[in-house]
Amino acid sequence: MSMTVAERAVLLDSIQEALNQGSLEIGEAVRRLRVEVTGMHQVQFAKMCRISVRTLVHIEHGEGNQTLKSLNAVFRPFGMKMGVVRIRRD
Repeated sequence: MSMTVAERAVLLDSIQEALNQGSLEIGEAVRRLRVEVTGMHQVQFAKMCRISVRTLVHIEHGEGNQTLKSLNAVFRPFGMKMGVVRIRRD
């Protein structure tokens, strides 16, 4: 992947903002980060994050009940971690 530092920062910011707004699910965000930023296949990415491929597949498909530890593991390479945000009440 030949992405400039600036392009990478814009992509990371846009994914993070979409997560914050609730317009992007966690699994889709992880998949986009893996594919668009790293260009890695699931096996490579799971190994880098020190989680099983099965766990990564479940995260990306929004299946199962993932632990905070495994979610943080997939976000850590991008300088992110799970957190608490205030719910918007309209």
